[in-house]
Amino acid sequence: MTALTYEQAMEQFDPVFGIEVHVELNTKTKMFCGCANEFGAEPNTQVCPVCLGLPGSMPVTNEKAVESAIRLGLSLGCQIRESSRFARKNYFYPDLAKDYQISQYDEPTCFEGSLDVVLDDGTVVTIGIERAHIEEDAGKNTHVGGTGGIQGASHSLVDYNRGGVPLVEIVTKPITGAGARTAEVARAYVATIRDIVKALGISDGRMEQGSVRADVNLSLRPKAAPGEDQNAVPFGKRSETKNVNSLRAIERSIHHEASRQAGLLLAGEPVVQETRHWHEDTGSTTPGRSKEEAEDYRYFPEPDLLPVEPSREWVEELRGTLPEHPAKMRARLKEDWGFSDLEMRDAVNADALDLITATVAAGATPQAARKWWMGELARTANDRDVAMRDLPVTPAHVAELQGLVDEGRINDKLARQVLEGVLAGEGSPADVVAARGLEVVSDDSALEKAVDEALAAQPDVLEKIQSGKVQAAGAIVGAVMKATRGQADAGRVREIILQRAGVEG
Repeated sequence: MTALTYEQAMEQFDPVFGIEVHVELNTKTKMFCGCANEFGAEPNTQVCPVCLGLPGSMPVTNEKAVESAIRLGLSLGCQIRESSRFARKNYFYPDLAKDYQISQYDEPTCFEGSLDVVLDDGTVVTIGIERAHIEEDAGKNTHVGGTGGIQGASHSLVDYNRGGVPLVEIVTKPITGAGARTAEVARAYVATIRDIVKALGISDGRMEQGSVRADVNLSLRPKAAPGEDQNAVPFGKRSETKNVNSLRAIERSIHHEASRQAGLLLAGEPVVQETRHWHEDTGSTTPGRSKEEAEDYRYFPEPDLLPVEPSREWVEELRGTLPEHPAKMRARLKEDWGFSDLEMRDAVNADALDLITATVAAGATPQAARKWWMGELARTANDRDVAMRDLPVTPAHVAELQGLVDEGRINDKLARQVLEGVLAGEGSPADVVAARGLEVVSDDSALEKAVDEALAAQPDVLEKIQSGKVQAAGAIVGAVMKATRGQADAGRVREIILQRAGVEG
């Protein structure tokens, strides 16, 4: 098989892609039972006869989950069906306790929508939404041994806590015409979905925990001959890369699959329609199972659940609760805050926009909030290999820290020490300043003493200042700052030095 780069593949083929985004809803209980819907509990402690599918158990639809699904559908420009029903999707897999999944098939609650996605350069791409249907999630397999995946594993463990968690699956229509920007468009689309569900408050959007995850379908077709309509060229066989759970992995998986499929096609080999597993460590995919079509799942109506029939009045009431579109919000914040395109893009890509917004709401200036979250806190999160929101520091802490700097009680150097204390669990910034004695020394008598000692130790510097080389005062400022462990008011120290030298600043 010929090895090609993504760019080479895009030169020779036209990509067609579609994405299925799975959004776990943050309801208090599961989709069809009263079990707690919480992430991180001990395995198999949030289960009951209903979500395990034991004989005689009866499911009941979670109204809050239906409400969240409708609000999401409205945000995606979808129509809301007046009557939809659940179906049983039959297949065997170890993480599916019932051997079927309760989902929606031919009558999804939300259908026929579209979403505008804004790329980094401002280009707007409209993505067609085929459906956004409600279903229950499956459990979670952990493969033991080997490389962590199913290949080479000695055995697998199943945690059914996730089984039955409310889920909305958003399915796009085939997306054509993106060309070499296919991976970029795919990433931006999933990022927009994540931003929408967070703004709606229906999911935490945490891709690393599986709250939002994507299956990426990709196929390649020959480029149209001169004068031929590209849309008239049939689609190629597609692969479906399953459970991609980061924006970076969305791009990387498309790069890999486009290169892999192009190599097969150029070598005269067929592309197999199948699911594939994504491997973050190698940036590659491996075969899963041959891709089933809908009829292979043997859907039939769920006999134990009533249809979902939202009234028009309720739907319109929910429409009135929709937040501002994330792209419009970012454009407004960028203008209000005076951020450059790069500053806003970096904040969005770092998933820090919510944190910056909350810090501004707590009283910090936008630039100060950006400085702390995109600087010290981003580095700390990277060092600890955690998300910034998982650090033991809140937007209120950051605003309070900046307030201490603005009041002159601490300087930037001391502020970093204060932040270290907050991250270490020593309390609020004010608590850390008090406990560690980090407040700036602004008492003139103490500063004058420190300046006199520094000048006595470097008499040649005093002569330079008096001869007109005022910049030499920096050496004395540095000595005083060292002597006071960085707690001196540097501006006042410089004034005292110049007074001692008998010159004006």
